[in-house]
Amino acid sequence: MKKEVIILCGPTAVGKTACSLHLAEALGGEIISADSMQLYRYMDIGSAKPTRNELDRIPHHLVDFLDPRTPFSVAEYQQLARKAILQVLEQGKPPVVSGGTGLYINSILYEMDFSVPVKDLAFRREMEELAEREGKEAVHQLLKEQDREAAERIHPNSLKRVIRSLEILREGGKIRTFEESFVKTDLYDCRLVGLTRDREELYQRINRRVDLLMEAGLLEEVRNLMEMGLTEGDISMKGIGYKEIIAFLKEECSLEEAVSLIKQSTRNYAKRQLTWFRRYDDIQWFDLSLYPSEIEAGEDILQWLRSSR
Repeated sequence: MKKEVIILCGPTAVGKTACSLHLAEALGGEIISADSMQLYRYMDIGSAKPTRNELDRIPHHLVDFLDPRTPFSVAEYQQLARKAILQVLEQGKPPVVSGGTGLYINSILYEMDFSVPVKDLAFRREMEELAEREGKEAVHQLLKEQDREAAERIHPNSLKRVIRSLEILREGGKIRTFEESFVKTDLYDCRLVGLTRDREELYQRINRRVDLLMEAGLLEEVRNLMEMGLTEGDISMKGIGYKEIIAFLKEECSLEEAVSLIKQSTRNYAKRQLTWFRRYDDIQWFDLSLYPSEIEAGEDILQWLRSSR
């Protein structure tokens, strides 16, 4: 029997940190982060990184280890996450994966092909120029004309995916569905736990979290990162909260507008996260709005983990 990995996922601000700490402590496990922002050093506030007390309370992996100027891919995350998971399992402890980055969760769940495909650079540039000239929707329309189902799955703003899909069709290939694209890993068994809340309550938590991040010094954090030489061109600075504050510092908007945009972007991101995680057939959902606290919810999650083996 393969050893188990607990995966705790859900939208931002839902309560994953508190639940993961409770589960890891109760089970004697360690936490592996699946958050694409918390892995960067110097980006503590905007990423809502666990506090020093929380990091000391339970061993964490893939948190606060990467320079924000360093490029980082899902393929690299998969390699590091699987190494951490297997190390924790070798110690006889249960790994508790916690995060909201869908691609990172996928890389733990599935065997994914990260090989770089051969690209028609001339065709790619032609599509990029079309997007620059007529907008991303014009490129997306080409995909819609050739594969309507694929176009419905891929948002027009995901220009790289749209162009890659057109390349596949151009090469005579077939664009695979989500289910066709991934085969579950046989390295371990995953127990998927999804956290959700009443939508209005979640949105209130998101708005309050943004206010708290500003009070904690998000503006100064972004200013310090820019003084280190980081710009909006760095992948790490494209995260929600960072790019909006950069716009304020460049006098492209007021601080009030930047904060409002952070809240709106975070709420939209939470909706996309829930849509992503609801695609998992074997996920067990827990509505935290039905519990007095994350601790009580954690107890029910523990009971489900033990009873559903």
